[in-house]
Amino acid sequence: MARTPTHQIPLGFKAIEFDLPDVITGEKVSLNQVSKKNGLVVIFICNHCPYVVHVIDQIVKLANDYLNKEIGFVAISSNDVVNYPDDDPKKMKLFAEEKDFPFPYLYDESQDIAKLYDAACTPDYSVFNSELKCVYRGQLDDSRPSNNEPVNGKDLRLVLDYILENKKIDFIQKPSIGCNIKWK
Repeated sequence: MARTPTHQIPLGFKAIEFDLPDVITGEKVSLNQVSKKNGLVVIFICNHCPYVVHVIDQIVKLANDYLNKEIGFVAISSNDVVNYPDDDPKKMKLFAEEKDFPFPYLYDESQDIAKLYDAACTPDYSVFNSELKCVYRGQLDDSRPSNNEPVNGKDLRLVLDYILENKKIDFIQKPSIGCNIKWK
């Protein structure tokens, strides 16, 4: 497992359109379908990454806390399933059902969406405001599988609270760390 950080790129870019299959429902899901009035959190994850497994319950809790505040959530897996069969769409569906995802879990078979979002790791978070402009590309919190920090989502919660209060995000954005996306 290679420890890979989120790419730090200039903020302010618009959320990029997608139309990907949701492994939970079997239906295609677009950016407009997951965006909410106050913003959107796009998370690149996969089933087998120990960094994702470590935080997935907090991601689900966070989504449940903010979906009713009109902030959308979507998870996308872009891993190569030929070489990493644990990330196959059937197993993605089982993972989403087991963890009771309140958001779509999309499969990016071509890996084009991951490239367009400049995703590098799992988990990789991009947060967009009400205008769908990226205001955050950072970590969930300081917890990692190898440390004793609590998994509490404090960094991402702070960002979402700032969005809801129309406050400018004025704090350092620490990159997320995780396994690299498994490119074809």
